[in-house]
Amino acid sequence: MVFDWLEWLGYLASFIVLVSLLMSSIIKLRWINLIGSGIFALYGFLIGALPVAFMNIGIGIINIYYLIKIYGSKEYFKLLPLVNTSQYFSYFLDFYKEGIQKYIDPSKLDLSAADISFYILRNTVPAGVFIGSKHQEGTLKVELDFVTPEYRDFKIGNYIYETRKDYFLEHGYTKLISFASQEGHVKYLKKMGFDEVLQDGTALFIKYLTK
Repeated sequence: MVFDWLEWLGYLASFIVLVSLLMSSIIKLRWINLIGSGIFALYGFLIGALPVAFMNIGIGIINIYYLIKIYGSKEYFKLLPLVNTSQYFSYFLDFYKEGIQKYIDPSKLDLSAADISFYILRNTVPAGVFIGSKHQEGTLKVELDFVTPEYRDFKIGNYIYETRKDYFLEHGYTKLISFASQEGHVKYLKKMGFDEVLQDGTALFIKYLTK
């Protein structure tokens, strides 16, 4: 019985480490790998395999070091106006087409009809795109708020909707709305401070910028 329990503990540790390698976010990779290496170290001590235990302790220390470095480093964000004729924008849409399609058909994006559109730069790297169109006076409809997989840690969302909400206010918008049905998108909007309301039986998410 003890042997079986230890064997399954080893399988669990292996599975967690494997899952960590599937993460596109470096932060998620580090955290999940840290958990996996911790369990592996415990497994190594319990079966008397000290090389396995010490190696995974080392891996855990490395993960902790980089997590401290990530959370302690100062990052720089900037909004860069999006140009409709940009070849880079066309390439961006094509490269991330599969991910963007979860929210909107890229072929239906019309920048000429957008009132606000910009890239979000994170340490000079284009890490996301925001496109919004006028819904009514003072209200902007979020057509696309897409962040590349490796930067999905909510920092860009916080920068757009909190740190730089003045950008929308300067353009005359005091309210943002978004329609969402995809579970991950709904969770993201709520975390960004959007309130869910029902409008004609359809879920509508609203964020007031003057609260």
